Amino acid sequence: MSDHQIDPAGNTQQFRAFAQRKDPEAAPQQRSPIVPIAVGVVVVLVIAAIAAYLIL
Repeated sequence: MSDHQIDPAGNTQQFRAFAQRKDPEAAPQQRSPIVPIAVGVVVVLVIAAIAAYLIL
């Protein structure tokens, strides 16, 4: 049996169109910068607490 679907990799233009198409369901999720900022603040506070403990 022959396959009636055309392979997009068979033609360079078709492959580029296939690879660059935008799928609305696969839209990238934007991350909130709050989590990395909070982690950074906690790390700085822990380092400051350890430094203060070692100084005293």
